[in-house]
Amino acid sequence: MNTNQASQPANSKPQRVVVAMSGGVDSSVAAALMVEQGYEVIGVMMRLWSEDGKEALNRCCTPEQMDDARHIAAMLGIPFYVLDVKDYFRDTIVQFYLDEHGRGRTPNPCIECNRQIRFSYLYDRAMSLDADFLATGHYARVLQSESDGRFQLAQGLDQNKDQSYVLHMLSQEHLSHVKFPVGHYTKPEVRELAAKFGLPTAKKSDSMDLCFLSGDDYRNFLERHTPEITVPGPIIMADGRQLGQHKGLAHYTIGQRKGLGVSYHESLFVMYKDPVRNALILGTRDQIGHTKITARQISWVSGQPPEGPIKAEVKIRYKARPLAATVTPLPDDRVEIEFVDPVFGATAGQGAVFYHQDICLGGGIIEDEVNAPQPNVIPLEIGLS
Repeated sequence: MNTNQASQPANSKPQRVVVAMSGGVDSSVAAALMVEQGYEVIGVMMRLWSEDGKEALNRCCTPEQMDDARHIAAMLGIPFYVLDVKDYFRDTIVQFYLDEHGRGRTPNPCIECNRQIRFSYLYDRAMSLDADFLATGHYARVLQSESDGRFQLAQGLDQNKDQSYVLHMLSQEHLSHVKFPVGHYTKPEVRELAAKFGLPTAKKSDSMDLCFLSGDDYRNFLERHTPEITVPGPIIMADGRQLGQHKGLAHYTIGQRKGLGVSYHESLFVMYKDPVRNALILGTRDQIGHTKITARQISWVSGQPPEGPIKAEVKIRYKARPLAATVTPLPDDRVEIEFVDPVFGATAGQGAVFYHQDICLGGGIIEDEVNAPQPNVIPLEIGLS
């Protein structure tokens, strides 16, 4: 394998790369590496949506972050531009997050942001600037096969920071025009590079929360914007018996065991959130385990699905351990995933991403049926009165 992260060929006209900058250490080092490798670099930062009065708390694009990014660009001697994406981000990502919770799902907005914002909106604008590449600070790698020239999405060398899970939707076209400079380093090495380049972001802390939450608890955010999913309702066993009242579906996650507020002779877990009946369905550990799930909206990094079932390791959450499974393509960009051992915590709305060793093969979104009680369960109306 070769990597498309190599330096510029000698005696060639510099290729142009747009670097997505956030004012953080990763994107700052990505920009510095591109400059060092001889590219014509343009820094771009996106101004995303924040709730009124909370602009200074949005970890992705506070005024301070913007000043830091602008300062880094000036230090590197590259032009710097800001794109106002507030309305588009609100309509496509924040509304998606609210709608999915309203459907009883647990979405991963970072996946959707990469799909709709970074590698659609920003990617298109980078290409409109006659850029050869869009570079970001993601911890992932792009490899190219010496035999057929096809691109592969590989995990970042730092397994603790790898972000290939949220990049599984990238196509061959994307990968031919995308660079992940820091994916070839560990996080400590990236901080060392920042210090070497003299960047003031070298010791800057990482942003961990969803940017549009502005440091707030997601349940408070949902209560302000979708109060209907914080209305109390019945807690029901999978067989229809009512055990108590929940505080609002938004307060619970699939697989949750603690803090349910009910008593039972064995441990119970959140099995399903039914937004139609506003009911929280609980089950035993055996009932919440799955050997088969299905996923929709499947993207294959190679550009085409395999001809038949394949063996793979599957991650059902960003930080989850990859689990051995057989992935079988289905019509309409869907797959069936059969695990070797039962899995717990598979959640509708989260990503199911497929790997072979450190290569990301693709992935999609876990379908609703994964958490729904089986058809032979007593109807949920029992015990609702």
